[in-house]
Amino acid sequence: MLNTIWYRKGPLTWLLWPLSWLFSVIVRYRYRQYQQHPQRSYRSTLPVIIVGNIGIGGNGKTPVVLALCHYLRTQGYTPAVISRGYGGQAVGPLAVNDDMDTSLCGDEPLLIRRRTGCPVVICRRRPQAVEFVQKGYPECDVIIADDGMQHYQLARDIEICVVDAERQFGNCFCLPAGPLREPLSRLMSVDRIVANGGPIDHYDADVMALTPDDWRYVGSGQLVESVSMPSHGVALAGIGHPPRFYQTLRQMGIGIDECIEIGDHGRLTHEQIQKYHDQIVLMTEKDALKYSHQAGPKWYYLPVSAQLPDAFYSSILQQLERVYVA
Repeated sequence: MLNTIWYRKGPLTWLLWPLSWLFSVIVRYRYRQYQQHPQRSYRSTLPVIIVGNIGIGGNGKTPVVLALCHYLRTQGYTPAVISRGYGGQAVGPLAVNDDMDTSLCGDEPLLIRRRTGCPVVICRRRPQAVEFVQKGYPECDVIIADDGMQHYQLARDIEICVVDAERQFGNCFCLPAGPLREPLSRLMSVDRIVANGGPIDHYDADVMALTPDDWRYVGSGQLVESVSMPSHGVALAGIGHPPRFYQTLRQMGIGIDECIEIGDHGRLTHEQIQKYHDQIVLMTEKDALKYSHQAGPKWYYLPVSAQLPDAFYSSILQQLERVYVA
């Protein structure tokens, strides 16, 4: 119901508008306090790159984090990633390892750890995660924060805001009448805007394309042979914006028999796992992390990789160099 409200301006939108106005006043005040009193925020001895958004979920932050990790390593940097660990039970700080259960650390931190091999530390309080990295991984020379634009307890050197080009900013109102965590004016202060899937209105943004990789088996992680490639199946999407995954499948010529939406970071119930065990189930890489020991023989996942323009990487590299010089 909220999604319906957030992407149009109907009677309920205007009914909620006073609360949105109050919300925007509060978040503007918090940001102004961060700007005027930087000493109140924890300042790392390492450069901190925030990859976040001003809208509610499903914008494509994690692919940007993965791409940044890979790129910075090619440039001689040794990045570490910090995350709140949303969906996991751990309070932290906790270093994520390749065999950790997503119920403890959350799905996105585990995905980042497996795909990049970089140190990944989760903690509800991001300054503590940074301290953990600085003490436990002295070889790391840059920190990437997966989400956290609105967490001003942590000072940052570079801010990257990711926007879904399809949904953009909805009705442009802050919560609860709209999908924004901060007013649109906040975009004027970020270093780069990344538009996931195409250009966005009124803003100069780096356009990111998500390209599918090869299908893999959920149970083993092995590549699917060409003769076993799925042509149809049940689509499972426990992500912030499931239609993006469905659209990718259709563009690949894959038929969708049924859609299972379990909410962002959600899990199938035991009954659902039994129901779909012997069917062809197609899912995202993030979802697949939860079912490696419960997957049916025809459960597949589709990794994706972010393609970003050279200008984006060049800008980030130049800004990092300025931070080190300063």
